[in-house]
Amino acid sequence: MADFITVSKVEDGTRLLRWFVRKFPSLPQREFYKLCRGGQIRVNSKRVKGQEILRTGDAVRVPPTLAGYIQVPQKTESGDKFSLADLESLRKCIIHNDDDIVVFNKPAGLAVQGGTGIRKSVDKMAAALFPYDKISLVHRLDRETSGVLVVAKNQRAAQRMAAEFQTRTAHKEYLALLNGDVSPKSGTIDNYMIKGQVFDSPVRLNNGAGPRPQRAITDYKVLGSAAGCVSWVLFTPHTGRTHQLRLHSAFSLNAPIVGDGLYGAGRYMDNALSSMLKTNNLFLFAYKITFQHPSTGRLMTLRACVPDFMLPVMKFLEFKLP
Repeated sequence: MADFITVSKVEDGTRLLRWFVRKFPSLPQREFYKLCRGGQIRVNSKRVKGQEILRTGDAVRVPPTLAGYIQVPQKTESGDKFSLADLESLRKCIIHNDDDIVVFNKPAGLAVQGGTGIRKSVDKMAAALFPYDKISLVHRLDRETSGVLVVAKNQRAAQRMAAEFQTRTAHKEYLALLNGDVSPKSGTIDNYMIKGQVFDSPVRLNNGAGPRPQRAITDYKVLGSAAGCVSWVLFTPHTGRTHQLRLHSAFSLNAPIVGDGLYGAGRYMDNALSSMLKTNNLFLFAYKITFQHPSTGRLMTLRACVPDFMLPVMKFLEFKLP
């Protein structure tokens, strides 16, 4: 007797052939199309050709002859301690999903990559959400930073997307609230950094024995300011150094990002603003990304919704999105 499998929310938009390849990886395509022609594979009781787009809730008929092809979904590693509720929360953060990539609006506080002592991370949770895909990270966001994060779902997409980020053909924009009055109101920061330090030239540390700092370039534009105390800034990084925007804010613009306990600790803020901005969150948000789709080559621009903790502050200070 045939089984009927309901298409899940994360599978919405997947082609029927791709859906079967994920679930039955050893099934030859010629056999798949033969079953379609014979009416053995159906969607919502209707005959199919194999290239139909599936939607959430569709009932896919799986003929009993495929029982031997079934692939067991990947299991999470024993060190991972996320729940089904955690997975559902991350699923709600998806802003784009297709056969090659999934794009999240990553919440602040969620690590991108798993490791020692990290209970929840995007890479492990995405692998659980898409057990039939090969999940790969192609760029990173700090744990404290929220916003757009692109994740590849197969090796080809991973290679092409990683190349876009390495060559900086992918264009990223960030929004940040800075503790200070930034002047001039726009410009380019071009210096060098390593291990939380910023240098004007690529000098070597430890009398020349240490590693040479790497060049870090960021365009910035002040979109608004309030009471000469805080600045609403649009950042466009051209390199991807660790904590680049946080370091450029604190040391190059002399205005650390609000909520940055690492580079902004001890920085004075007006009492009224301090009370309103009292939060453990970093006011740095990966707002927009533009890149070429790894399969179609189509230019894509994706934006993330502003995190909830930033919205009341933007409203009160009358700061707008670009």
